[in-house]
Amino acid sequence: MRMPEALEALSTESDADRVFGEPYQTPDGATVIPVSKVRHRRDGSRVARALGMFVVKDGRPTWVPAVDATRLALMGELIGLVAATLATVAMIRRPPWPDLRGDLSRRA
Repeated sequence: MRMPEALEALSTESDADRVFGEPYQTPDGATVIPVSKVRHRRDGSRVARALGMFVVKDGRPTWVPAVDATRLALMGELIGLVAATLATVAMIRRPPWPDLRGDLSRRA
């Protein structure tokens, strides 16, 4: 399949959840095709979120994902909070020091 045919197939795809943007050329000769995902809300509005882009250079396509740094940081904080909570519960339930049960008084 030739490049124009592949781009035409991407732009006429009837997938309602995934939207391919208009391909454009960069000054270095690469073709960039943005990809986003559309979610439909209950009130009838739509929200688009960037997934990434296809970059076609010298006839070789590569996928470049869109990374949301805020989402990654939030996930790291959430995992740390859960780990700290579980560690606190484990400490309260069973302390790490040995049991000190028994008679500790010395008799002469």
